[in-house]
Amino acid sequence: MSPPVLPLACPLPLDRYPAVTLAHGGGGRLMQRLIGDLFRRAFDDPLLARAHDGATFELAGRVAFTTDTFVVRPLFFPGGDIGRLAVFGTVNDLAMCGARPAYLSAAFVLEEGLAMERLWRVVRSMRAAADEAGVRIVTGDTKVVERGKGDEIFINTAGIGTCPAGVDPHPARVRPGDVVLVSGDVGRHGMAVMAEREGLAFETAIASDLAPLAGLVADLLASGTDVHCLRDPTRGGLAAALHEIAVAAGVRVDLEEPAIPVADDVAGACEVLGLDPLHVACEGRLVACVAAADAARALAALAAHPLGAGAARIGAVAASPTPMLTVRGALGTTRIVELPAGDQLPRIC
Repeated sequence: MSPPVLPLACPLPLDRYPAVTLAHGGGGRLMQRLIGDLFRRAFDDPLLARAHDGATFELAGRVAFTTDTFVVRPLFFPGGDIGRLAVFGTVNDLAMCGARPAYLSAAFVLEEGLAMERLWRVVRSMRAAADEAGVRIVTGDTKVVERGKGDEIFINTAGIGTCPAGVDPHPARVRPGDVVLVSGDVGRHGMAVMAEREGLAFETAIASDLAPLAGLVADLLASGTDVHCLRDPTRGGLAAALHEIAVAAGVRVDLEEPAIPVADDVAGACEVLGLDPLHVACEGRLVACVAAADAARALAALAAHPLGAGAARIGAVAASPTPMLTVRGALGTTRIVELPAGDQLPRIC
């Protein structure tokens, strides 16, 4: 999915600044101008315009709240960038709680020497992503650190959303007999970032699957499916997400490897690099655990949405005295999937 196009021109009156790169310092007139001329103008929300220490607004009923920090190198990659990643990553965490995302905060840690044009490119991408996801960025913070201490930009976010009555997906609700679904092919985001970072050239360019999932979740819930658990397989990929569910629920999750959708270009890239696509991050996919009786309905609801067109049934949940994740291969042999000691792909989300 391509991001909406915004005007490229940076709103900053750069001739009023001592340079077009960011200088180290914790405040002062330069920081006030940066916040006023760039962040407030880009996000342009009446709650943010109050220039207070926080935003106040009305929320009714049960709410979901999440926070996350985003560090990625490079900042820009096929299919997205750190700003788009920060918005959609936060929105998706709320969606996995069954919530309708509403408000975000955004705090920036900026490295001395950062070009204002690169910062503006990230900020305008965040604004476009927020508009696409239907959320408002209403408060935030900015800090500048010395050169070499920040890798250009780190972004911390928090998000709040409202939860519909009776909706409460979480790992402890997973039961033996549940079916495991995934909304599309896996491993795409991690390989897109790795290829861009290392300058790898494959036959086809791999683009991140980065996308906001709240609409897909809303359609799944509207189908009448009793969704026991939702997870977005980000850091650590599909394997990490399902391993965490197995441990939290005290069950065994059994996957059928031939049923797991992996695009040919991603599979080929993983093979060349010696990586397992089950451990490679996604940023626009979800995993759902549902009762077997609801599986066909849930799969149809996912497949009817553009972001779930590649949805598949990939496994089931079984009782086990020891929580674990297993994968049965094409030849019928089964292996236990352990989590790696460290991330295969550092700094990708």
